[in-house]
Amino acid sequence: MGSVYIVGAGPGDPELITVKGLRLIERADVILHDRLVSRELLKAAKPGALIIDVGKSPGGVGPSQEEINKMLLSYATSYDIVVRLHGGDPLVFGRGFEECKYLVERGIPCEIVPGVTSGLAAPAKYYIPPVLRGVASSVALVTGREDPSKGTRQVDFKKLASAVDTIIIYMGASVAGDVARELIAGGLSPNTPVAVIKSAFFPDEEFIVTTLGGLSAVPNPSIIVVGEVVKRGVDLWKRRL
Repeated sequence: MGSVYIVGAGPGDPELITVKGLRLIERADVILHDRLVSRELLKAAKPGALIIDVGKSPGGVGPSQEEINKMLLSYATSYDIVVRLHGGDPLVFGRGFEECKYLVERGIPCEIVPGVTSGLAAPAKYYIPPVLRGVASSVALVTGREDPSKGTRQVDFKKLASAVDTIIIYMGASVAGDVARELIAGGLSPNTPVAVIKSAFFPDEEFIVTTLGGLSAVPNPSIIVVGEVVKRGVDLWKRRL
């Protein structure tokens, strides 16, 4: 019986993976990876390693989570080191916990190796900090899209508007206008600075600076950052050498 490592690959730049994550890729007998994981990282796999794309293409085409869980279990019974490679961090709006739980409950050793999450890495590229002394002392990482099968929304953007200084939204492209209206209804000014980073660290990356009142159509996939830190970061980014 082998071990499964749930590894965060980071946000797209192959150099932003952890040293431990890279070493596991180099040693792995099997790698099951997400669609947006950098192909440069996969080149580090040893000769003969099985490399399997389990990501979903636009439209939701790809293995179900239950199928991925069963694949991890099957490979772990035949190989020594199995790596499940997630984009970003496997525990931040990923399914890393569910995968590890499935394996542990069936007697398979599992370890989670954190990765750099895109919600922090994407704005950092443009000097936008999540918190900043004297400007923002709290941050919320939230999803704009929730599983409809839950039957209820857990993120209340109206309440969030007055609860934290910086709001970082994952998977919010399709609902950006609705989110903006709820945040304004919750008390945020329409002039609140907003940054949108699409496909950070990939060739089709886009960087958009706007305001909450001007937030509507957003390209997908994007990280949306709301708060005064956006202005401070962008001002410095524009002055860079």
